Amino acid sequence: MRALSPDGTRLAPTETDKRSTLRMKKQLYPWQEDCLKKWFANRGRGMVQAVTGSGKTLLALTAAERLQEKVPQELRVKIVVPTSALMRQWERALKEFLADSCGTMAQAPASSSSTTAQTDFSGLSRSTTAPPDFRQEIGLRGAGFKSPADCKYMIYVINSARYELARQILAELKNGYAVLLIADECHRYESGQNRLIFEFLPYIKPYEDCFFSLGLSATLPGGQALQYLSSVLGRRIYNYGMKQAAAMHTICKYDIYHIALPFLPEEKDVYTDITDQMNYLFSGLLRTHPFLKDMPLKERYELLRTLAGGKNRKTAQMASTYINLSYKRKNLVCLASARISCACELIKCLPQAEKIIVFGERIRQAEELYTLLQKHFPGKVGRYHSRMGQQANRNTLNRFRDGSIRILIACKAIDEGLDVPDAATGIILSGTSMQRQRIQRLGRILRRADGKEYASLYYLHLEDTVEDTCFLPDAKETRLFELEYLPDTREFLNQPYDKAAEKLLSAMQSAEAGEKALAEVQRCLRLGSVRSDWLPGRCDADVRIKEAKYVSDKNYWICMKKLREL
Repeated sequence: MRALSPDGTRLAPTETDKRSTLRMKKQLYPWQEDCLKKWFANRGRGMVQAVTGSGKTLLALTAAERLQEKVPQELRVKIVVPTSALMRQWERALKEFLADSCGTMAQAPASSSSTTAQTDFSGLSRSTTAPPDFRQEIGLRGAGFKSPADCKYMIYVINSARYELARQILAELKNGYAVLLIADECHRYESGQNRLIFEFLPYIKPYEDCFFSLGLSATLPGGQALQYLSSVLGRRIYNYGMKQAAAMHTICKYDIYHIALPFLPEEKDVYTDITDQMNYLFSGLLRTHPFLKDMPLKERYELLRTLAGGKNRKTAQMASTYINLSYKRKNLVCLASARISCACELIKCLPQAEKIIVFGERIRQAEELYTLLQKHFPGKVGRYHSRMGQQANRNTLNRFRDGSIRILIACKAIDEGLDVPDAATGIILSGTSMQRQRIQRLGRILRRADGKEYASLYYLHLEDTVEDTCFLPDAKETRLFELEYLPDTREFLNQPYDKAAEKLLSAMQSAEAGEKALAEVQRCLRLGSVRSDWLPGRCDADVRIKEAKYVSDKNYWICMKKLREL
């Protein structure tokens, strides 16, 4: 099989392009052009690891467009996604892309020659066939949709793709089509029943020159999982991480805030008791299985589950009890009462027009925070989780996108599939030890959008527990702030900021400012304690003062300006 030749360099946008929003969206970043060259050089196969928000969807659709220009057959594009929310997101992106392309992906006549012949790309030019009605060219399978399987562009939810995609790909290859399989969030397809989507691979050798694949993920797995995905989708051809994306400004600038929380005394007592029991049991297990000590956490728990089902009754009992206690301790940390109080007070301090996503791990916790926030921000809060139902969740996302609500409380179901570029603030209500989930959640707020200067992620964690105390992305330009929350007084401690704030208050007291003026300054300083507006370079305070619509906002920015001048 001969390698596909890389595409040419990107052209500078014309005045017509500048007048078209859609056309501007199609201009690729340098990393995308470089990635496409590598993909074509690798015969149109491979996986791409790129940070969420950097443009993986546009990359894939451009790959399909350019591939159609290079192959003589009609190209059929199969897109597999893990959730119905992602299916709708891809449908919107595809419709926009095809409308912008104005027929550049027009169908080429199906080849009547044998599909076993080598593909020849020499002398091919862009098709001049009139563009099809792309609305009829897009099919959906899954989440209640069952479009005809012969649409040019088919988007499948994985649950439906398992039992029909392999058969459909093989049939289309036999009928003379070229096929591009785009596996979005491809790390989800390496295990269990999801592998069924690749069952066609052993049977396509006569047609392999007409089959192409592109895997997309923000967090590709390692080890055997990566080996399997490489065997079905092609090797990893590109890695575009947080550091590169921040340096190249393909994602917006962002700050990370670590907020340390305390247990209530009674919660701390229970946590200590559980930890003591776990330490005692683990010491006993180490006497017969000393290698447990140095095993990575994931592998350790896999072995413990094996031991819990083993024939040695004593070891099985110890392992089973240890696992149950670990779940109980994790639940205690996750549901610590300080989290709800902290999140609520934090949101009160954030800009009133800002869109906020709160990420939680438990539905019970999400509902509790939702009820509390509705009292403070009636009609402006929504929740999204598995018990809400698909239509209710869909309605909530639509309201969040159009601005009807500005605070979205979500559980794990939204880690993949949320595309709201103007959301600028994320709050991790209860943490996750999975690096993949961390990156995905951060990526939800990093997409660039008009008027969006900065993004902020607040990571709430319990002090002196097994919970990770840091959320460190791979980006040198990121600023990291360490805060503490005091539930009794509902205050945030931010040492560098607090020192500057105290100097400003002292200066005003020395100038014999009135009680009302001091109270207003204290209000503004409380809001600023959880933001970085007081630091030089964050934004132009003079512009904010001039543009402020309300006296309260103007006063806030005056205080931030004075803090910068100290």
